Amino acid sequence: MNWKEHKRKLMNDPEFRKEYQALEPEYALAAALIRLRLARGLTQEELARVLNTRQSSIARLEGGTSLPSLSMVKKVADALDARLEIKLEPRHMKAL
Repeated sequence: MNWKEHKRKLMNDPEFRKEYQALEPEYALAAALIRLRLARGLTQEELARVLNTRQSSIARLEGGTSLPSLSMVKKVADALDARLEIKLEPRHMKAL
C-alpha cells in the first residue's frame, strides 16, 4: 500500500481527518518553503547561513514540526525573495 492509499483509508476516520486538517496550514507553509528553496537552488545549509541560523532549524521548518514566529517567516520570505501573504478568512459566510 502506498502513502496515498493509506492516507485515503485514514481520512475515513473523522477524528484523524479533523487532526489532519488542523495541521494543513503548517504543512502548506513547509511545502511552500521547500519548493521556493529548491527553486532558488539553495540547500538547507545555504539558507541557514543566509538567515544566520542552523541547518537543523531549517529542517524543522520544512518538516512542519515547529511553528515559526511571524518574524522568522518574514526573514525566510525575504531570503527566498518571496512575497509573504497571510489571510484570515471566515470559515462560514454569515449574513451581516
